Amino acid sequence: MSTDSPNYSGVDPSQLSIGVVCASFNPILCEALLSRVLSCLEENGKLQNLIIERVPGSNEIPSGIDLILNNNSLDCIIGLGVVIKGSTSHHHLVAESSGHAMQNLALQYHTPVINGIVVTDDLRSAEERITGQLDRGLEFARAALEMAVLRKKWTKT
Repeated sequence: MSTDSPNYSGVDPSQLSIGVVCASFNPILCEALLSRVLSCLEENGKLQNLIIERVPGSNEIPSGIDLILNNNSLDCIIGLGVVIKGSTSHHHLVAESSGHAMQNLALQYHTPVINGIVVTDDLRSAEERITGQLDRGLEFARAALEMAVLRKKWTKT
């Protein structure tokens, strides 16, 4: 597990439009993840536009992102979910297929998509990454802000 986060310089979000698609499965952890993302997104000011949508689970995140990007121009969108290993390897299938689909959507719509699906082998590891010292929500939000700025810089108007 990587604990070496990238350096971050604050971003003025006032000209940025960001979307968040958050799974509802594992609700306590997903709510904590969403809360941390939202706090970070607007810690330096209010976003120009913020869209938040909920989907049933992490497998549905790419569909939610596709529906939003098909009808909205955003500077970045974040897919948030929590996938914890059960008694089968189904969690790998969900994580990999969702990750690949989000990457394809980023390229299709020329919009950065942050893969904010936390995938772990147990509940303790998920809690450590979401509500513990690692704070992946903060990292996902900072990545979204930086990628939104990069998209604005390189998108022709």
